[in-house]
Amino acid sequence: MIVIGAAITAYGLEAVLIPNSVIDGGVTGVSIMGAKISELPLGVFLFILNIPFVYIGYKQIGRTFAIMSIIGIAALSAGTILMHDIDPILSAKDPLLVVASGGILLGVGIGIVLRNGGALDGSEVLAVLVSRKIPFSVGDIILVINVFIFAVAVFIYDLESALYSALTYYIAKTVIDIVQVGLEKSKSVLVISKKSVEIGEIVQHRLGRSVTYTTGRGGFSNEETDMLNCVINRMEETKMLEIIKEIDPSAFIVVSDVAEVRGGRFKKRDIH
Repeated sequence: MIVIGAAITAYGLEAVLIPNSVIDGGVTGVSIMGAKISELPLGVFLFILNIPFVYIGYKQIGRTFAIMSIIGIAALSAGTILMHDIDPILSAKDPLLVVASGGILLGVGIGIVLRNGGALDGSEVLAVLVSRKIPFSVGDIILVINVFIFAVAVFIYDLESALYSALTYYIAKTVIDIVQVGLEKSKSVLVISKKSVEIGEIVQHRLGRSVTYTTGRGGFSNEETDMLNCVINRMEETKMLEIIKEIDPSAFIVVSDVAEVRGGRFKKRDIH
């Protein structure tokens, strides 16, 4: 699924956006501008510029996330190289159609990758890391990064292309939110299992997240059972579920969105 998502993203870039001088945000946008200036393949920039962020992801999120991201970024890089000479499916005569189609393709492709535990753009990883150091949300940080990128695009392309690029990014982000819960939202995970303590110890060791234990009573069985609650960010959800299934495949799991997290010990400890 990660390779499929990367292929859809590459197609959106090479068949819709790039031929019409429209870029994406984040590292992808910087790579597109770098490829235009240097005339080197876009895939080279995508792979090289994302490597440092994959390393950060490995340190802060875990090995599984890093591996999935490397697969996605490699597939995206290869896809843009293989599709570079593909005929554009839309022309600049209808720029709004270009923006809408390109944004949807990017949103679907990136959303599929995020949903399966990987990432195609290092700016997301950077934003998550920076948000732990300053009092701004991940969404705010990504917005600032992309405002700067689109401002630079004005000088490399023109104002019209930069504005269309910003609109494309907005559409893509909206579609990503539909495919996968937004990056800035945290998740609350409730686990009901006879092995809750064992699961909690592994979560604290491998994810660096604090957990809370409570005792409940089953409505049908009338038996006491341990419950575990943990708040994580979106990119840790796949790893969290893997840990739970590894320890207790029969565990009852409830994952819900959290609008805001303040105080306590939500900031994870380093795991490297």
